[in-house]
Amino acid sequence: MTLSRIFNFSAGPSMLPESVLERAAAEMLEYQGSGMSVMEMSHRSKVYDGIIKNTEKKLREIMSIPDNYKVLFLQGGATLQFSMIPMNLLVKNGKADYIVSGSFSGKAYKEAKKYGEIHLAATSKEDNFSHIPTQEELNLSKDADYLHICENNTIFGTTYNYLPETAGVPIVSDMSSCILSKPVDVSKYGLIYAGAQKNMGPAGLTVVIIHEDLVGEPQEKTPVLMRYDEQVKAESMYNTPPTYAIYILGLVLDWVDSMGGLSGMKEHNEKKAALLYDFLDGSRLFKTNVVKENRSMMNVTFFTGNEELDAKFVKETAAKGFSNLKGHRSVGGMRASIYNAMPMEGVEALVKFMKEFEAANS
Repeated sequence: MTLSRIFNFSAGPSMLPESVLERAAAEMLEYQGSGMSVMEMSHRSKVYDGIIKNTEKKLREIMSIPDNYKVLFLQGGATLQFSMIPMNLLVKNGKADYIVSGSFSGKAYKEAKKYGEIHLAATSKEDNFSHIPTQEELNLSKDADYLHICENNTIFGTTYNYLPETAGVPIVSDMSSCILSKPVDVSKYGLIYAGAQKNMGPAGLTVVIIHEDLVGEPQEKTPVLMRYDEQVKAESMYNTPPTYAIYILGLVLDWVDSMGGLSGMKEHNEKKAALLYDFLDGSRLFKTNVVKENRSMMNVTFFTGNEELDAKFVKETAAKGFSNLKGHRSVGGMRASIYNAMPMEGVEALVKFMKEFEAANS
């Protein structure tokens, strides 16, 4: 069988490293002498217990997660966390601050308002989310139970270049589209959460990293499956977890380690992003609206300024072996998601085609 792998620039689910797919394929019918696939395995079995515990161990090592943080493997995507977070954390003063820097932080803000007094600390909506609000723009509450941010904005292509100073208020961060892309000081956060389908594995798994001091009695009537305390007590196995997605995460973590850990991933990602942004900065045809200090390494948004030309570009990229370069429907234009697994060759090929398209259309 001849394989015809393409360069997949999807915002998620996204590319996985080929070595991970090859290893998963080799172990699909039988995992390490167990006589069965991981897909068929009981989550209560001794073999699977080794898989999930080893995956957590590797995640802790690669992210340098302190011992006083709990790691949970949950379901429901980052979207379910929009509800779980206020249900579990709005219990001291019933107040929280939210910075709305894009679509998903806006959805999180809207959902949290159902559960307490939610304050809009800052937003960049007025400039179509082309920048991240600075520390000076923040209007923070001294008595907030937490501050919520979305660290990387998939749709608009922006990312934080600083961590807000909160005078001790815990920071809750949605890292769905940037986790594992660079080193992170976990100790500066109260809670980190991320959907897996961008940098960690297939859709279906959500990772939550939470300081043990924030694991307590949630709001009354919080469903048992949405209680952090119950999930911690059950070690992510209150019900059947997304077993295969957790297994794939373990393989991805082995690959990250082989790339030099998070420092190696940062170097790899910076080089890819620099190649694409350098071309955009010098282009006569393509532009990006994102301010330089907030440009995402993971999601590069750009446009020509002509909707018909944008559509032509997207159509022609498909014929060149690229996919999913069309921008999100809410903003238009184009978007190249260049997560960890996107090789440098993919970005080089894209830039080469962009140069050719520019020469033919400007």
